[in-house]
Amino acid sequence: MRIALGIEYDGSAFHGWQVQQEGVRTVQKALEGALSRVADHPVRVVCAGRTDTGVHALGQVAHFDTEARRSGRNWLLGSNVNLPDDVCVTWTREVDPAFSARFSALSRRYRYFILNRTPRSAVLAGRVTWVHRPLDAEQMHHAAQALVGEHDFSSYRALGCQAKSPVRTLHSIEVVRRGDFLVLSLHANAFLHHMVRNIAGVLMAIGRGERPVEWAAEVLSLRDRTLGGVTAPPQGLYFETVEYPDTFAIPPASASGFPV
Repeated sequence: MRIALGIEYDGSAFHGWQVQQEGVRTVQKALEGALSRVADHPVRVVCAGRTDTGVHALGQVAHFDTEARRSGRNWLLGSNVNLPDDVCVTWTREVDPAFSARFSALSRRYRYFILNRTPRSAVLAGRVTWVHRPLDAEQMHHAAQALVGEHDFSSYRALGCQAKSPVRTLHSIEVVRRGDFLVLSLHANAFLHHMVRNIAGVLMAIGRGERPVEWAAEVLSLRDRTLGGVTAPPQGLYFETVEYPDTFAIPPASASGFPV
């Protein structure tokens, strides 16, 4: 049978999601090890979207196939007992074999948190990106609207991005200030490697007054990553949630783990 599950994790001490060479700590390796113990056989998981080193998740979704018969409670409790403190399975359920955490997804949401004040934070280190120079959230939000829609996001993806097409549909993007924090929220059908962090880098340059509002659109039109902005740090980036067709009954992610 096929089991779907929700995962949240603090990415600070992980080298991203994907399994790498021996000795490298990744979320996928930790999760597969825990599930394999519960299933009593090797388990391979497929996720909705791979995250980079230092990136967090509140609503990551994955699936795996198994012949082991366990209750949902046993999958949940058994996996969490065997996981480190910085990874947690939040729900599990048996799903239709046609379900794919990756290919059944309709859209994905990310948020990027910026602490914008002179002193750094002693308690949010690794969980937000700290910018001590003042940022203009309204200018950043205005600039970001040029990215909404279906576009070639070549200028906003990593040079080593392996996606076959650079075209993505950004449904919405907003920048809001909440006290000392700026929150960048993005909703798209899918994201390219480093796409959110590269967008955040461009918008922060605009927010500092180093570039005009029009620069976000200009970078997009160039379709050349080498002419884009600086890639923002990973610490403030959160994989928020994934949307699926209602027929799969996948629960939404909780927002309780957000820093603000």
